[in-house]
Amino acid sequence: MLQSVLSTCFKYVIQRIWIALFFFAFLSFPSVLTAQNSKQPAKSQEVSEVDGIPVLVKHLPDWESVRSKAVFSTNTEGLKKALGPRSVLDLVDFSAGTEAVTAPYAAGQLLLIEFMTPQASVDADNTFKNFLAQNTDGRTFYKRTGNYNIFLFDAADEASANALIEQVKYEKNIQWLGDDPFLFHQLERAFVNTTSDIFLSTVEVIVLGMGLSVIGGLIVGYVFFQVRSRHKLTMNEFSDAGGMTRLNLDGLTPEISANRALTE
Repeated sequence: MLQSVLSTCFKYVIQRIWIALFFFAFLSFPSVLTAQNSKQPAKSQEVSEVDGIPVLVKHLPDWESVRSKAVFSTNTEGLKKALGPRSVLDLVDFSAGTEAVTAPYAAGQLLLIEFMTPQASVDADNTFKNFLAQNTDGRTFYKRTGNYNIFLFDAADEASANALIEQVKYEKNIQWLGDDPFLFHQLERAFVNTTSDIFLSTVEVIVLGMGLSVIGGLIVGYVFFQVRSRHKLTMNEFSDAGGMTRLNLDGLTPEISANRALTE
């Protein structure tokens, strides 16, 4: 009887231990996942198929030389670790797949933010401009190019800052799986542009030809007039008969040489 009671108590204790361990593992599992996810590097939605590097990193000016120092991030915390606690970073919305990369340059610390849609980039552009208008330090420069919102912090001077920002180019190629729905509009626009270019070129050629013709005619007429004027100055006699035979009533017509007269 005593053995039966002890066996039942032992089984009860073992059962309770297993239940406690199960609940402990269940409660600690999410924190383990969070810790694992926090250790994983940020993943980009666009990765180069050749080397696996995020495409946004390759859009940095001279990216190969700053590749080792570049920091790619998809959250505000990652940017603050790389750039420090800057207030403008709290305005970046990463909820819709926004990506960012920062790298140091001689001109300053460059931050390149890519939004997934033009509207999101425009909204962020207005937000950034309003913030910088009220919080300017003279060493922070900003510009929007395409879906890229570009910052340069701790700039050495305005000229070098603008020169570095201008090197960032927004290059995106959109490929349709089916027929391009905008193909007709693109062809129509290309036809209008080509036609207008041809028309303008034709008008320019005609106007240029007419202008050259007028200028050429004036030059030829002036030269001809000067030649005739000089020829008249060399003439010491005048005849209004235009070289025709006339009576020498005024004594101005020279005598005809006898050796040139007609004989019978």
